[in-house]
Amino acid sequence: MKILDTRWLGRHGIGRFAAELRARLPGFQDIGLRGRPSSPADPWRLQAYLRTLPADLFFSPGYNAPVHATCAFAFCVHDLNHLQVPDNSTPLKRMYYEQLIKPAVRRAAVVFTVSEFSRAAIAEWAGVKADGIVNVGNGISAPFIPEGPRVTLAQPYFLYVGNHRPHKNFARLLQAFAVSGLRDDYLLVSTGEGSRELHAEIHRLGLHGRVRFRGLVSDEDLAALYRGATALVLVSLYEGFGLPIVEAMSCGAAVLTSTTASMPETAGGAALLVDPRRTDAIAEGLRRLAFDSGLQSQLRSRGLERARDFSWDETARKVQQALERIGHSTKERACAWH
Repeated sequence: MKILDTRWLGRHGIGRFAAELRARLPGFQDIGLRGRPSSPADPWRLQAYLRTLPADLFFSPGYNAPVHATCAFAFCVHDLNHLQVPDNSTPLKRMYYEQLIKPAVRRAAVVFTVSEFSRAAIAEWAGVKADGIVNVGNGISAPFIPEGPRVTLAQPYFLYVGNHRPHKNFARLLQAFAVSGLRDDYLLVSTGEGSRELHAEIHRLGLHGRVRFRGLVSDEDLAALYRGATALVLVSLYEGFGLPIVEAMSCGAAVLTSTTASMPETAGGAALLVDPRRTDAIAEGLRRLAFDSGLQSQLRSRGLERARDFSWDETARKVQQALERIGHSTKERACAWH
Protein backbone atom coordinates (compact mmCIF):
# COMPACT_ATOMS: atom_id res chain seq x y z
CA MET A 1 0.00 0.00 0.00
CA LYS A 2 1.24 3.48 -0.94
CA ILE A 3 -0.15 6.51 0.90
CA LEU A 4 -0.19 10.11 -0.35
CA ASP A 5 -0.78 12.85 2.22
CA THR A 6 -3.60 14.67 0.45
CA ARG A 7 -4.20 16.95 3.44
CA TRP A 8 -1.89 19.43 1.70
CA LEU A 9 -4.42 20.00 -1.08
CA GLY A 10 -5.56 23.63 -1.10
CA ARG A 11 -5.37 27.03 -2.77
CA HIS A 12 -1.66 27.65 -2.23
CA GLY A 13 1.61 26.62 -3.81
CA ILE A 14 2.03 23.33 -1.96
CA GLY A 15 -1.64 22.62 -2.58
CA ARG A 16 -1.16 22.96 -6.32
CA PHE A 17 1.97 20.79 -6.18
CA ALA A 18 0.00 18.14 -4.26
CA ALA A 19 -3.00 18.24 -6.60
CA GLU A 20 -0.96 17.96 -9.79
CA LEU A 21 1.04 15.01 -8.44
CA ARG A 22 -2.06 13.31 -7.11
CA ALA A 23 -3.48 13.33 -10.64
CA ARG A 24 -0.32 11.78 -12.08
CA LEU A 25 1.08 9.30 -9.56
CA PRO A 26 -0.46 5.84 -10.02
CA GLY A 27 -1.21 3.45 -7.21
CA PHE A 28 -1.39 5.90 -4.31
CA GLN A 29 -4.27 6.02 -1.86
CA ASP A 30 -5.40 9.26 -0.26
CA ILE A 31 -4.54 9.48 3.39
CA GLY A 32 -7.47 8.86 5.73
CA LEU A 33 -6.13 11.07 8.50
CA ARG A 34 -7.66 14.40 9.47
CA GLY A 35 -6.00 17.49 10.90
CA ARG A 36 -3.49 20.01 9.61
CA PRO A 37 -0.30 18.40 8.30
CA SER A 38 1.57 21.55 9.34
CA SER A 39 0.61 21.13 13.00
CA PRO A 40 3.57 20.64 15.38
CA ALA A 41 1.78 17.55 16.72
CA ASP A 42 1.28 15.96 13.31
CA PRO A 43 4.50 13.87 13.16
CA TRP A 44 3.32 11.87 16.20
CA ARG A 45 -0.26 11.57 14.93
CA LEU A 46 1.07 10.50 11.53
CA GLN A 47 3.32 7.89 13.08
CA ALA A 48 0.44 6.39 15.08
CA TYR A 49 -1.82 6.38 12.03
CA LEU A 50 0.70 4.69 9.72
CA ARG A 51 1.17 1.90 12.27
CA THR A 52 -2.46 0.92 11.73
CA LEU A 53 -1.95 0.37 7.99
CA PRO A 54 -0.15 -2.25 5.91
CA ALA A 55 1.69 0.58 4.13
CA ASP A 56 5.12 0.15 2.56
CA LEU A 57 5.51 3.77 1.35
CA PHE A 58 4.31 7.14 2.64
CA PHE A 59 4.78 10.26 0.51
CA SER A 60 4.04 13.78 1.64
CA PRO A 61 4.09 16.66 -0.86
CA GLY A 62 4.76 18.99 2.08
CA TYR A 63 7.01 19.30 5.10
CA ASN A 64 5.58 16.62 7.41
CA ALA A 65 7.05 13.22 8.17
CA PRO A 66 6.44 10.60 10.87
CA VAL A 67 8.71 10.81 13.92
CA HIS A 68 9.68 7.16 13.65
CA ALA A 69 8.87 5.65 10.27
CA THR A 70 7.24 2.25 10.24
CA CYS A 71 7.78 2.08 6.49
CA ALA A 72 9.71 3.91 3.81
CA PHE A 73 8.81 7.58 3.53
CA ALA A 74 9.54 10.52 1.26
CA PHE A 75 8.60 14.16 1.63
CA CYS A 76 9.11 17.53 -0.03
CA VAL A 77 10.89 20.43 1.66
CA HIS A 78 10.01 23.28 -0.67
CA ASP A 79 12.26 25.85 1.03
CA LEU A 80 13.60 26.99 4.39
CA ASN A 81 11.78 30.30 4.62
CA HIS A 82 10.81 29.69 8.26
CA LEU A 83 14.50 29.57 9.10
CA GLN A 84 16.04 31.96 6.60
CA VAL A 85 13.48 34.79 6.72
CA PRO A 86 13.69 36.53 10.12
CA ASP A 87 10.10 37.80 10.02
CA ASN A 88 8.83 34.25 9.48
CA SER A 89 11.01 32.63 12.12
CA THR A 90 9.94 32.00 15.71
CA PRO A 91 11.55 29.91 18.46
CA LEU A 92 8.80 27.28 18.03
CA LYS A 93 9.32 27.06 14.27
CA ARG A 94 13.09 26.83 14.65
CA MET A 95 12.68 24.05 17.22
CA TYR A 96 10.25 22.21 14.91
CA TYR A 97 12.76 22.33 12.06
CA GLU A 98 15.71 21.30 14.22
CA GLN A 99 13.97 18.54 16.18
CA LEU A 100 11.66 17.11 13.51
CA ILE A 101 12.42 18.20 9.95
CA LYS A 102 16.21 17.94 10.09
CA PRO A 103 16.17 14.33 11.43
CA ALA A 104 13.50 13.48 8.86
CA VAL A 105 15.70 14.80 6.04
CA ARG A 106 18.44 12.49 7.26
CA ARG A 107 16.13 9.45 7.62
CA ALA A 108 13.93 9.79 4.55
CA ALA A 109 14.27 7.38 1.67
CA VAL A 110 14.23 10.45 -0.56
CA VAL A 111 13.82 14.19 0.00
CA PHE A 112 12.30 16.28 -2.77
CA THR A 113 12.56 20.01 -3.34
CA VAL A 114 11.68 22.45 -6.13
CA SER A 115 14.81 24.45 -7.04
CA GLU A 116 18.59 24.19 -7.01
CA PHE A 117 18.59 27.13 -4.59
CA SER A 118 16.48 25.16 -2.10
CA ARG A 119 18.40 21.96 -2.73
CA ALA A 120 21.72 23.58 -1.77
CA ALA A 121 20.22 25.37 1.24
CA ILE A 122 18.60 22.19 2.62
CA ALA A 123 21.76 20.12 2.15
CA GLU A 124 23.93 22.68 3.96
CA TRP A 125 21.46 23.14 6.80
CA ALA A 126 20.77 19.43 7.36
CA GLY A 127 24.36 18.34 6.89
CA VAL A 128 23.57 15.91 4.08
CA LYS A 129 24.90 15.49 0.57
CA ALA A 130 23.03 17.52 -2.04
CA ASP A 131 22.91 14.52 -4.37
CA GLY A 132 20.56 12.85 -1.89
CA ILE A 133 17.99 15.58 -2.45
CA VAL A 134 16.00 15.49 -5.69
CA ASN A 135 14.99 18.76 -7.35
CA VAL A 136 11.72 18.05 -9.16
CA GLY A 137 10.78 21.68 -9.86
CA ASN A 138 7.22 22.81 -10.46
CA GLY A 139 4.94 22.83 -13.48
CA ILE A 140 2.32 25.02 -15.08
CA SER A 141 -1.32 24.05 -14.75
CA ALA A 142 -3.72 23.79 -17.70
CA PRO A 143 -5.49 27.19 -17.42
CA PHE A 144 -2.26 29.15 -17.75
CA ILE A 145 -1.95 29.58 -21.51
CA PRO A 146 -1.58 32.73 -23.66
CA GLU A 147 -4.96 32.33 -25.36
CA GLY A 148 -8.11 33.15 -23.49
CA PRO A 149 -9.99 35.95 -21.74
CA ARG A 150 -8.04 38.84 -20.28
CA VAL A 151 -8.98 41.32 -17.60
CA THR A 152 -9.41 44.86 -18.87
CA LEU A 153 -9.66 47.68 -16.35
CA ALA A 154 -10.17 51.42 -16.82
CA GLN A 155 -6.37 51.82 -16.72
CA PRO A 156 -3.41 49.48 -17.27
CA TYR A 157 -2.30 47.57 -14.19
CA PHE A 158 0.60 45.80 -12.56
CA LEU A 159 -0.30 42.48 -10.93
CA TYR A 160 0.89 40.96 -7.67
CA VAL A 161 -0.01 37.32 -6.89
CA GLY A 162 0.44 35.78 -3.46
CA ASN A 163 -0.15 36.36 0.21
CA HIS A 164 1.02 39.46 2.06
CA ARG A 165 3.42 38.00 4.60
CA PRO A 166 6.49 40.14 5.33
CA HIS A 167 8.89 38.19 3.10
CA LYS A 168 6.60 38.82 0.13
CA ASN A 169 7.69 42.47 0.36
CA PHE A 170 4.28 43.83 -0.63
CA ALA A 171 4.59 46.90 1.64
CA ARG A 172 7.78 47.90 -0.16
CA LEU A 173 6.08 47.33 -3.50
CA LEU A 174 3.37 49.77 -2.40
CA GLN A 175 6.04 52.30 -1.49
CA ALA A 176 7.76 51.83 -4.84
CA PHE A 177 4.49 52.25 -6.71
CA ALA A 178 3.80 55.44 -4.75
CA VAL A 179 7.14 57.05 -5.75
CA SER A 180 7.28 55.68 -9.29
CA GLY A 181 5.30 58.53 -10.81
CA LEU A 182 2.84 56.00 -12.24
CA ARG A 183 0.01 56.26 -9.73
CA ASP A 184 -2.15 58.48 -11.94
CA ASP A 185 -1.88 56.25 -14.99
CA TYR A 186 -1.61 52.71 -13.58
CA LEU A 187 -3.30 50.53 -11.02
CA LEU A 188 -1.73 47.94 -8.75
CA VAL A 189 -3.86 44.79 -8.53
CA SER A 190 -3.30 42.11 -5.91
CA THR A 191 -4.86 38.73 -5.26
CA GLY A 192 -6.10 38.13 -1.73
CA GLU A 193 -7.51 40.61 0.76
CA GLY A 194 -5.68 43.57 2.20
CA SER A 195 -5.19 43.64 5.97
CA ARG A 196 -6.05 46.63 8.13
CA GLU A 197 -2.34 47.48 8.25
CA LEU A 198 -2.02 47.36 4.46
CA HIS A 199 -5.04 49.60 3.98
CA ALA A 200 -3.56 52.05 6.48
CA GLU A 201 -0.30 52.05 4.49
CA ILE A 202 -2.20 52.57 1.24
CA HIS A 203 -3.95 55.56 2.80
CA ARG A 204 -0.65 56.93 4.16
CA LEU A 205 0.96 56.69 0.73
CA GLY A 206 -1.96 58.45 -0.98
CA LEU A 207 -2.82 55.36 -3.03
CA HIS A 208 -6.51 55.18 -2.15
CA GLY A 209 -8.37 53.85 -5.19
CA ARG A 210 -5.12 52.96 -6.96
CA VAL A 211 -4.68 49.53 -5.33
CA ARG A 212 -7.29 46.82 -5.96
CA PHE A 213 -7.59 43.56 -4.02
CA ARG A 214 -9.31 40.77 -5.95
CA GLY A 215 -9.76 38.27 -3.12
CA LEU A 216 -9.58 34.54 -3.77
CA VAL A 217 -9.63 33.93 -7.52
CA SER A 218 -10.04 30.77 -9.56
CA ASP A 219 -7.24 29.55 -11.81
CA GLU A 220 -9.21 30.69 -14.85
CA ASP A 221 -9.67 34.18 -13.41
CA LEU A 222 -6.02 34.31 -12.40
CA ALA A 223 -4.97 33.42 -15.93
CA ALA A 224 -7.15 36.27 -17.24
CA LEU A 225 -5.46 38.63 -14.77
CA TYR A 226 -2.02 37.53 -15.97
CA ARG A 227 -2.97 38.04 -19.62
CA GLY A 228 -4.31 41.54 -19.04
CA ALA A 229 -1.47 42.83 -16.89
CA THR A 230 1.30 45.14 -18.00
CA ALA A 231 3.51 42.86 -15.89
CA LEU A 232 3.52 40.51 -12.95
CA VAL A 233 5.49 42.08 -10.11
CA LEU A 234 6.86 39.50 -7.64
CA VAL A 235 9.64 41.24 -5.72
CA SER A 236 9.77 38.92 -2.72
CA LEU A 237 12.73 38.84 -0.39
CA TYR A 238 12.63 35.04 -0.43
CA GLU A 239 11.02 32.32 -2.55
CA GLY A 240 11.83 28.65 -2.80
CA PHE A 241 10.60 28.70 -6.41
CA GLY A 242 8.13 31.50 -7.20
CA LEU A 243 5.33 29.74 -9.06
CA PRO A 244 3.56 32.95 -10.22
CA ILE A 245 6.67 33.79 -12.26
CA VAL A 246 6.27 30.86 -14.64
CA GLU A 247 2.46 30.99 -14.60
CA ALA A 248 2.59 34.62 -15.73
CA MET A 249 5.17 33.82 -18.40
CA SER A 250 3.02 30.99 -19.70
CA CYS A 251 0.12 33.45 -20.06
CA GLY A 252 2.29 35.86 -22.05
CA ALA A 253 2.90 38.42 -19.31
CA ALA A 254 6.14 40.30 -18.71
CA VAL A 255 7.66 39.67 -15.27
CA LEU A 256 9.47 41.90 -12.79
CA THR A 257 11.08 39.88 -9.99
CA SER A 258 13.94 39.79 -7.50
CA THR A 259 17.67 39.22 -7.69
CA THR A 260 17.50 37.13 -4.51
CA ALA A 261 16.93 33.48 -3.50
CA SER A 262 15.47 31.20 -6.22
CA MET A 263 13.90 33.88 -8.38
CA PRO A 264 16.75 34.42 -10.89
CA GLU A 265 16.93 30.63 -11.31
CA THR A 266 13.21 30.34 -11.94
CA ALA A 267 13.12 33.33 -14.28
CA GLY A 268 16.00 31.91 -16.32
CA GLY A 269 16.92 35.22 -17.98
CA ALA A 270 13.35 35.92 -19.08
CA ALA A 271 12.41 38.55 -16.46
CA LEU A 272 13.53 41.99 -15.37
CA LEU A 273 15.38 41.57 -12.06
CA VAL A 274 15.68 44.21 -9.32
CA ASP A 275 17.06 44.34 -5.79
CA PRO A 276 13.93 43.81 -3.65
CA ARG A 277 15.48 45.62 -0.69
CA ARG A 278 15.66 48.90 -2.62
CA THR A 279 12.43 50.83 -3.11
CA ASP A 280 14.04 52.98 -5.81
CA ALA A 281 15.11 49.89 -7.78
CA ILE A 282 11.58 48.47 -7.74
CA ALA A 283 10.17 51.85 -8.78
CA GLU A 284 12.63 52.05 -11.67
CA GLY A 285 11.64 48.56 -12.77
CA LEU A 286 7.98 49.58 -12.84
CA ARG A 287 8.82 52.67 -14.90
CA ARG A 288 10.88 50.68 -17.39
CA LEU A 289 8.02 48.26 -17.96
CA ALA A 290 5.50 51.08 -18.23
CA PHE A 291 7.43 53.16 -20.76
CA ASP A 292 9.53 50.66 -22.74
CA SER A 293 7.20 48.70 -25.00
CA GLY A 294 10.18 47.04 -26.64
CA LEU A 295 11.32 45.65 -23.29
CA GLN A 296 7.81 44.48 -22.54
CA SER A 297 7.60 42.67 -25.85
CA GLN A 298 11.03 41.11 -25.39
CA LEU A 299 10.18 39.82 -21.92
CA ARG A 300 6.86 38.41 -23.08
CA SER A 301 8.58 36.50 -25.87
CA ARG A 302 11.36 35.23 -23.63
CA GLY A 303 8.85 34.31 -20.95
CA LEU A 304 6.78 32.16 -23.27
CA GLU A 305 9.94 30.30 -24.25
CA ARG A 306 11.05 29.90 -20.64
CA ALA A 307 7.63 28.60 -19.57
CA ARG A 308 8.08 25.60 -21.86
CA ASP A 309 10.74 24.32 -19.44
CA PHE A 310 8.14 23.66 -16.73
CA SER A 311 5.74 20.74 -16.87
CA TRP A 312 3.80 18.91 -14.17
CA ASP A 313 4.23 15.76 -16.24
CA GLU A 314 8.00 16.16 -15.94
CA THR A 315 7.78 16.91 -12.22
CA ALA A 316 5.66 13.78 -11.71
CA ARG A 317 8.09 11.72 -13.81
CA LYS A 318 11.00 12.74 -11.58
CA VAL A 319 9.01 12.00 -8.42
CA GLN A 320 7.83 8.65 -9.76
CA GLN A 321 11.34 7.66 -10.82
CA ALA A 322 12.71 8.36 -7.34
CA LEU A 323 9.81 6.60 -5.61
CA GLU A 324 10.20 3.55 -7.81
CA ARG A 325 13.78 3.21 -6.58
CA ILE A 326 12.37 3.12 -3.05
CA GLY A 327 9.84 0.50 -4.11
CA HIS A 328 12.49 -1.78 -5.53
CA SER A 329 14.37 -1.76 -2.24
CA THR A 330 11.27 -2.24 -0.07
CA LYS A 331 10.02 -5.26 -2.03
CA GLU A 332 12.81 -7.26 -0.47
CA ARG A 333 11.88 -6.45 3.10
CA ALA A 334 8.63 -5.93 4.99
CA CYS A 335 7.95 -2.86 7.08
CA ALA A 336 8.73 -3.19 10.76
CA TRP A 337 5.41 -3.04 12.60
CA HIS A 338 5.60 -2.08 16.27
